[in-house]
Amino acid sequence: MSSIDSFGAKSHLEVDGKNYEIYRLEAVEGQQRLPYSLKVLLENLLRTEDGSNITADDIRALASWDADAEPGTEIQFTPARVILQDFTGVPAVVDLAAMREAMAELGGDPAKINPLVPAELVIDHSVVADAFGSANALQINIDLEFERNRERYQFLRWGQEAFDGLKVVPPGTGIVHQVNIEHLARVVFPNELPDGTLQAYPDTLVGTDSHTTMVNGLGVLGWGVGGIEAEAAMLGQPVSMLIPRVVGFKLSGELPDGATATDLVLTITEMLREHGVVGKFVEFYGPGVTGVPLANRATIGNMSPEYGSTAAIFPVDDETLKYLRFTGRSEHQVALVEAYAKAQGIWHDPQAEPDYSERLELDLSTVVPSLAGPKRPQDRVDLSDAKRSFRVALRDYAEDVEYGGHDEAVAETFPASDPTPGAPATNGDPAPAPKDYEGAKGERASDPVEVTLEDGTSFTLDHGAVTIAAITSCTNTSNPSVMIGAALLAKNAVDRGLERKPWVKTTLAPGSKVVMDYYDRAGLTPYLDKLGFNLVGYGCTTCIGNSGPLIPEVSQAVQEADLAVVSVLSGNRNFEGRINPDVKMNYLASPPLVVAYALAGSMDIDITTEPLGTGADGEPVYLADLWPSPQEIQETIGRALQSQTFTDEYASVFEGDEQWKSLPTPEGDTFDWDPESTYIRKPTFFDGMGAEPAAVEDIAGARVLAKLGDSVTTDHISPAGAIKAESPAGHYLTGHGIERRDFNSYGSRRGNHEVMIRGTFGNIRLRNQLAPGTEGGVTRDFTEGGEVTSIFEAAEHYQQHGTPLVVLAGKEYGSGSSRDWAAKGTLLLGVEAVIATSFERIHRSNLIGMGVLPLQFPDGEDAESLGLTGEETFDISGVTALNDGEIPSTVAVVARSQDGTEVRFDARLRIDTPGEATYYRHGGILQYVLRSLRDG
Repeated sequence: MSSIDSFGAKSHLEVDGKNYEIYRLEAVEGQQRLPYSLKVLLENLLRTEDGSNITADDIRALASWDADAEPGTEIQFTPARVILQDFTGVPAVVDLAAMREAMAELGGDPAKINPLVPAELVIDHSVVADAFGSANALQINIDLEFERNRERYQFLRWGQEAFDGLKVVPPGTGIVHQVNIEHLARVVFPNELPDGTLQAYPDTLVGTDSHTTMVNGLGVLGWGVGGIEAEAAMLGQPVSMLIPRVVGFKLSGELPDGATATDLVLTITEMLREHGVVGKFVEFYGPGVTGVPLANRATIGNMSPEYGSTAAIFPVDDETLKYLRFTGRSEHQVALVEAYAKAQGIWHDPQAEPDYSERLELDLSTVVPSLAGPKRPQDRVDLSDAKRSFRVALRDYAEDVEYGGHDEAVAETFPASDPTPGAPATNGDPAPAPKDYEGAKGERASDPVEVTLEDGTSFTLDHGAVTIAAITSCTNTSNPSVMIGAALLAKNAVDRGLERKPWVKTTLAPGSKVVMDYYDRAGLTPYLDKLGFNLVGYGCTTCIGNSGPLIPEVSQAVQEADLAVVSVLSGNRNFEGRINPDVKMNYLASPPLVVAYALAGSMDIDITTEPLGTGADGEPVYLADLWPSPQEIQETIGRALQSQTFTDEYASVFEGDEQWKSLPTPEGDTFDWDPESTYIRKPTFFDGMGAEPAAVEDIAGARVLAKLGDSVTTDHISPAGAIKAESPAGHYLTGHGIERRDFNSYGSRRGNHEVMIRGTFGNIRLRNQLAPGTEGGVTRDFTEGGEVTSIFEAAEHYQQHGTPLVVLAGKEYGSGSSRDWAAKGTLLLGVEAVIATSFERIHRSNLIGMGVLPLQFPDGEDAESLGLTGEETFDISGVTALNDGEIPSTVAVVARSQDGTEVRFDARLRIDTPGEATYYRHGGILQYVLRSLRDG
């Protein structure tokens, strides 16, 4: 689409004899002072100005951005491409397939349902670490992956053929975000228009995974969205957004020896969560940026969802070019990036001070080794304090925990942790110290369990035992410094005669095949294997909940004794119930520390002062004895990591292996739905959809399906991990002849709405305050006199009675992964509104995209302060103003108790833009897109 170019910005840029059409930012007055990220958005508006969706006034509004103002100006952002992973990509392609049929039923052309911007889907979330600690673990897990996911993979192969513009990276290649930075990202997008004109513009994207922001480290602006937003973007719809506040994060100094990129990112996560950056852009600048390697920048960008920002970007500079060149991009592409960035004034100047809404600063030399846990990425703990922090946190997970020792500082240093999601808040008051806290013996009282493995190995297991140690996740496996560091630590441990503790499940799941290549070149693979860190797969395993089962005897002991055991992983997510159903406490750590904790075997050890084990010489071995020097790490990287590796590994990235190529592929422009499939089912979202949207209505007589506390994540709302046999989803699968061993995970079955609706609010750690004393997906069903039953069964009964539903929630509702099924499942259960203290960005948007009202309690109020029990009926009025094109700031809520008592309050309507109001009026974003494409 050609811009109407009100500002005369269209120009040309010559690079290596090729002439590119560009839209020069200098044509717009005031752009010089804008942060890097807003300059990228400004170019986007200049290039897509059409006089209706994007106008000259929109461009002026962005150019005259007031750094101090609260967001209030809506713009339409048109990403250059869309990236998907298979957990979220499969339901997106399912929706596109269903939309083709719905388009035909509305009298339109089904061919219009086709990606209009490049869409790349990387299959990376389906490999499970079932097998580990052996040379054949990789092949076993790959075979199981194809066996379990055959239907899904055949469906994706059909989608690749049926939809122009959709490319699929087959399984076994790597993690989507690592593949993105190593190969897919362009930084500057070269595009050929239909008339043959070459265009160049910033590479921008949205992705169906929260950690899409990893590519921000490469200077590419993009962020995670729900699958429904991504589908709309694929179909040419711009992303509606408010011009955000931009937080400038100044870096100075250098990381000290012993501190890793993981320690840095956990420090930044803690700082930004404390500062508050939800819905904002974060932009790194200053003299310290120059010395931050690209891999570290990507690590920082990756964790943007964990500190809550929309994006966390580093500008383009020489380090960007160095990385592009090293990872196999063509010399012309590298030259284009440099020439374009400098011509547009978006090249990083270490001395520049753009306008920022807020500013923070970090001296990199102050970063210390760290962990984060036991349940949130922002809960950073100095490694030296990890043992004491664990002991205090254990009070939330185990009964009658007693302590000895003289650690009275712990109660002040580590006050009671935040409440379990779904439990009442503590208001930050420190919990009382454990009863024997000031004793003299220095040991924690315990009642360890004796365990004997199949091979005869015996040991005792207690609270805090590390049962999973996983080098996993795009956050760190993309970073050679921490990956080589882990392997060198493993070598040093093996040389000293150490072994992993026998109760620890150890796994290595790199983000791309490049990692194993440089491990092999460095001769380090055998040392990792010796400690049980054998390759288990290329994909997002432990971090997404695909950790596989614990060692059987360990699992049995944990369950029988109700032990609070631990996972340590190099990932970005450690929410409750996410990693493994047997593991209550989860800690994020750098890959070298993952290896160290596999050797130590417990979180109840101070690994900075206590030995990790006893060496072959009978002497204690400490962490300091094993930690490799920065010089050794860099020397190994220089020797083992080669540019040609990237070129070789990505030369045939879309082809796949023989297992992939041999899969029978369905044919045809529309999909032949199999009514017996338990993986791919035609969704019901478009059933009965009319040619014109019906008027929206107020909500009357609604019941509360769930009353939840703070920090309820999308994992709690729509789990991705294991499906329990006794759950509604388990009963459904069993009823369809699926045996327990073939259940797979919720994430892998997102193409089947019947499974997903039964799993909604089904997380084993969810606490619904409407059914106190329970845990898991249960509620009270007031159609059955308040009987406690599953949320799914209660929702069915309410729908049979024609009763609408609401959900009450606390702060940060919907934080975590960009999981569209958290909104889809909410809708299908019959929930018409969610009333929360606050929302995370993506989930709020997804609720609107599915036609569910997001409402916020009045400032300073919540369900507790208003005296709401969840037993009331709710009337919500004022919603109908949306029919007249208005967006009311509040709607009236009346909650009536059985005795006639009423609680009245005005809830803030979190439909923030006219575009969102349009989506809601149409019943959802996909319905709006369907009608628009039919009429267009």
